[in-house]
Amino acid sequence: MGNEHSSDILTFGDKGVERPLGRSIMRGMLNRCPACGSGRLFRAWLKPVDNCAACGEEMHHHRSDDLPPYISIVIIGHIAVGGFMMTDLIMQVPMWVHFAIWVPITILAALLTLQPIKGGVVGLQWALRMHGFDSRPAKPVIDGSSH
Repeated sequence: MGNEHSSDILTFGDKGVERPLGRSIMRGMLNRCPACGSGRLFRAWLKPVDNCAACGEEMHHHRSDDLPPYISIVIIGHIAVGGFMMTDLIMQVPMWVHFAIWVPITILAALLTLQPIKGGVVGLQWALRMHGFDSRPAKPVIDGSSH
């Protein structure tokens, strides 16, 4: 056990190329490829490109799923509720005025922040070599029903 090395040690990604976490997240938030920083990350509002046009990095296998909306809800929820409460302390206005102010602000803020947050999540996954962003070949999936 002492000096023997096992090839079954679990490692995450290829450690050959450095992938700075902050830079990768920032590039994703700016709608840029986390690898090179020059290619576009999204081809539509929330649909990432399959491959970077500049460096060829594959983006089709990312798995951002529900994390961007959760982050958006947490951030915008704190801003909207805090703003509503501060407005209510400063001005005594009817509830319809609060709805007229805060509902459009909340919807607009959600729409404006969702793409940068999703880009940041894709950049995070690329930097941490998650969900196919590493250079190792994919392992075959065995699900038990193939007998």
